[in-house]
Amino acid sequence: MKIGVLAAQGAFIEHLEVLQRLDVEAVFVRLPQQLDGLDGLIIPGGESTTISKLTLAYGLQGKIREMVEAGLPVFGTCAGMIMLAKNVVDPNGVQPLKLMDITVRRNAFGRQVDSFETDLKVKGLGEKPFHAVFIRAPLIERVEPGVEVLSSLDDGAIVAAQQGKILVCSFHPELTEDTRFHRYFVELAAGN
Repeated sequence: MKIGVLAAQGAFIEHLEVLQRLDVEAVFVRLPQQLDGLDGLIIPGGESTTISKLTLAYGLQGKIREMVEAGLPVFGTCAGMIMLAKNVVDPNGVQPLKLMDITVRRNAFGRQVDSFETDLKVKGLGEKPFHAVFIRAPLIERVEPGVEVLSSLDDGAIVAAQQGKILVCSFHPELTEDTRFHRYFVELAAGN
């Protein structure tokens, strides 16, 4: 089992550290050839415009799209969720991969000072709530048929979803000690 973590910009080191705690081989991905031989890919949170520009500049977008369409499991957190969406409201220069049938709104909760933490019930992670860290987070405004909602806030805002082997969340599971979200993705990548 080998999971790649897109290391263009953002919280990629934290994802690598979580995977290492789970005893999963993890590698940084900065160039298209580093995608070869992966069992899964994580696209981390960060600044979606920057991640979009860098993945285009380094020729990663086409290969990521091709591999995910061929069945490579992928997990997008925060900006990674924006990158995986088919539709982005007010994209401001973001060119998403258009792989998941969701519409996402960037910075849906406001500015950095509006960041927050909350406990969420997440389908597939058991009964214990997952402590979620939202930092300038997006949200899913609409899901199309075939997309399963995994978690919503009390007001109904969708913050985690899955479509086949594509997993996304609005928040930063890598910034907590709880490894259940990463374990869920690793099991998805292993075909369990």
